[in-house]
Amino acid sequence: MLLYIFQSLCITTRNKGSQAQFPITQNVTVVEGSTANMTCRVDYNDNTSLQWSNPAQQTLFFGDKKALRDNRIELVRASWKELTISISDVTLSDEGQYTCSLFTMPVKTSKAFLTVLGVPAKPEITGLSRPAQEGEDVTLTCTTSGSKPAADIRWFRNDKEVQGQKEVNATGRSFTVRSNVHLKVDRKDDGAAYTCVVEHIALGSLPHQVTEVLEVHYPPQVQIVHSVIVPQEGQYFKLECVSKGNPLPEPVLWTKDGGELPDVERMIVEGRDLIITTLNKTDNGTYRCEASNQLGTNRDEFTLYVYDPNALTQHGPDHALIGGVVAVVVFITLCFIIVLGRYLARHKGTYLTNEAKGAEDAPDADTAIINAEGNHAHAEEKKEYYQGAARNVVHLKSENLGFANNYALRQEYVRCIM
Repeated sequence: MLLYIFQSLCITTRNKGSQAQFPITQNVTVVEGSTANMTCRVDYNDNTSLQWSNPAQQTLFFGDKKALRDNRIELVRASWKELTISISDVTLSDEGQYTCSLFTMPVKTSKAFLTVLGVPAKPEITGLSRPAQEGEDVTLTCTTSGSKPAADIRWFRNDKEVQGQKEVNATGRSFTVRSNVHLKVDRKDDGAAYTCVVEHIALGSLPHQVTEVLEVHYPPQVQIVHSVIVPQEGQYFKLECVSKGNPLPEPVLWTKDGGELPDVERMIVEGRDLIITTLNKTDNGTYRCEASNQLGTNRDEFTLYVYDPNALTQHGPDHALIGGVVAVVVFITLCFIIVLGRYLARHKGTYLTNEAKGAEDAPDADTAIINAEGNHAHAEEKKEYYQGAARNVVHLKSENLGFANNYALRQEYVRCIM
């Protein structure tokens, strides 16, 4: 019995050792220029050596013994259960499949793939060697190289994203990425910031970016702004020449009626402003502001008419008269509405009153109308009489209708013609 138990324990131990004697590795991903740690472990080892070899099947370490002369490769930890080495300053050429071997009979191996991420270089924007002119076609190109895998490029105009055309080219183990933005520039693009953003897994949350500010040259725009709406004699008056352009038009030229300013003592030019210290009637006329730069000339005109303050007071609108006229119109309108309302109410009341007379004793509306005249004893006779009269009225000419004044007769007439 004891012999059987001992044999069972030996078989169990041998099977456990055979299953546990298998190297275990993991794939590693690092950024170019950093350090990669390659670890090989075994759960059970009966004093059997571990070995690391590179993708070219060159032995790096056999146990704690270094086999390849490469100062970047160092031993981190060596035991019967673990062999860990480090590769510093990793390059793209270090990428590949590494092998850990356990020298049992037969030899057992495990593979680990080292992935090296190529860091994209800082981008550059080309295509703006000189200031652009309004209406010119411009292509901005953003280029970054050395990325692996290929980097992503995004464009922004100020804070708004714009679409670019991406182009990827392989350069050895890495990639060169370009993105183009095509635009037809105008004066609104002057001072606009175009930013190229390079995103890549190796950069994490800190992408590379570069910004180029557009400079667009365009001819001047000119507008004259005046300080007083109704210029009057004796007032201070200023005309401002608002001119925009790139290059900035400086200085501006002021003229009056196609010639020079006639009174330089009262008409003072300060920068872009024309100041008239004291207005008088001789200042009436057309004033022109003209601005120029290398791309063109533009101008604006303002016609000045100086008013007499006394004349404005005498011929000003008579507000009292206007108010009186409005009051009279309102009063007449109210009176008309009141009279019309009373008229309508009175006629409506008369009709209802006459219809209501005798309504309690009358079998129908016709009898009620006849009874309203006060003769209840001969109601039927009156009804026949009025019906006949109504039929006769139908044949009356329009000028004779005025004589049909009897109320009941008029009511019958209305019923007949309806």
